[in-house]
Amino acid sequence: MAAKVETMTDRAASMAHDTTDRAAEMAHGTVDRVADVAEDAERQVRKAAARKMKQARALQDDVLEAVDDKLGRVDSYVKENPFTSVGIAFALGAIVSALIRR
Repeated sequence: MAAKVETMTDRAASMAHDTTDRAAEMAHGTVDRVADVAEDAERQVRKAAARKMKQARALQDDVLEAVDDKLGRVDSYVKENPFTSVGIAFALGAIVSALIRR
């Protein structure tokens, strides 16, 4: 009878071991699939971020170019019309001062 109990115990242990092995294999497969999906998602996010950075740099360059153009135009106007420029600056200062006092 003791040999029969040992055999049943051995079989139960073997079945439990097999079940554990299958569960571990399934878990590894699931982890591998999740890792692949996460890797793809990370790659896509990095690509999107790189595109947005490139667009932001292009926009920054455009804005800086426009600002430089406008400053150049103001500078040339001031050089060509110094007294008019001083008068405009004085008038704007008076208007701003009056608005601030209110």
